[in-house]
Amino acid sequence: MFRRYLFPIIACAALIVLSGVLVSAQTGELRGHVTLKQADGTVVPAADVVIDVYRMDLTGKFNTKTGKKGGFVFAGLPYTGDYVIVASMPGAQAYWQSGVKAGRDVDYAIDLMPGDGKRLTLDELKTIMAAQGSGSRAASGATKETGEDKAKRAELEKKNTEITAKNEKILKSNEIVTRTYKAGNDALLAKNYDEAIKQYEEGLAAYPEEPVLLVNEARAYTARGVDRYNAAITSGNDATKTSGIEAAKGDFRSAATSASKAVEMIKAQPAPTDPTAVTRYNNNKLAALTVNAEAHRLFVSKADPSQADAGLAAFKEYIAVEPDAAKKSKAQLDAAQMLLDAGVPDKSYIEYRAILATEPDNADANLGAGLSLFAGGDKTKFQEAANYLQHYVDVAPDTHKFKADAKAILAELKNTEKVVPETTPSRRRTRP
Repeated sequence: MFRRYLFPIIACAALIVLSGVLVSAQTGELRGHVTLKQADGTVVPAADVVIDVYRMDLTGKFNTKTGKKGGFVFAGLPYTGDYVIVASMPGAQAYWQSGVKAGRDVDYAIDLMPGDGKRLTLDELKTIMAAQGSGSRAASGATKETGEDKAKRAELEKKNTEITAKNEKILKSNEIVTRTYKAGNDALLAKNYDEAIKQYEEGLAAYPEEPVLLVNEARAYTARGVDRYNAAITSGNDATKTSGIEAAKGDFRSAATSASKAVEMIKAQPAPTDPTAVTRYNNNKLAALTVNAEAHRLFVSKADPSQADAGLAAFKEYIAVEPDAAKKSKAQLDAAQMLLDAGVPDKSYIEYRAILATEPDNADANLGAGLSLFAGGDKTKFQEAANYLQHYVDVAPDTHKFKADAKAILAELKNTEKVVPETTPSRRRTRP
């Protein structure tokens, strides 16, 4: 059986669109809940509280009201915005919380006290913040707090201060992610794969849960592995060849690991509902699954055949979401060829047969099915193998790169096994 020793250099120009994947371009949810301390001291959920969210780094204002249980949610606020939440309602003192970020899975707690019911304007808010500093405060106009109220307020402010500190840390990591993503992409496009991997690793050290970095890191590992592999197998020095192939195998393993992590992270994200966010999510998921399938193809066929099942699973996930029919068909063939290269012809035959069920004259699938049966070594299946190979010879153009090899196998089957292809009419797709 013949094998493919060289494979095409992978094109790496098709990076994930920057505006769709960078943290700075993402949107996230901002949510919280409001309670009101009544005159008798009881604390109840505060419904119909006006929630004003001001974006402080850029101009922006968002409004909503709390529901019956006191909760509020803003969907799709820019991820990197610096926000202040202001809560106000008749009979209560206005309350504000600074250092707020969207998409951080924080449920902001706001406790209102009885007061004058004033709703703060942005200018009034800025004046108060300048005087009192960042954090969370109640505006003027409140009734006198008891010792218990002050203790509760202090605890709430402590909690909000911790949230602010956490958000500042996230903002810093976000800046690192943005910088390293751009630098890594520039290096990847320039085919400086060492530098690209270095940049992505720095970004992941700052924020390990960013799938876009993992996706493009997998691209870089894959591309470097391809270069190393092709250089190694064309080397005339045995030591250089061995070390080069081992280095390539390490890259293919790293690519599969990074891509798998990215896929799992994206799948674990809450499903968005905003149409723009849904499109972005689907594009990111498709990109991750595409890279994951290719990374596993090389990992399984060139580095670790024992991972054939994982490779097939990666392809199945990708094929299920790929909208392009031509790409889907190519992926089905790639998955089957991966299994054949990995030395599991029984499994590759199943995949080739699935293709032939709808495309009986597919040249590559007929070739693969015949090779799978021949490679399995079961002489009872050599007749069927010869039939597939002959049909491949019949339908494939003379320029097909494996046509001569298929004819050689057919000659071998005839001479050594006395097996010749059966004469059958041209295969046609079965009508539903």
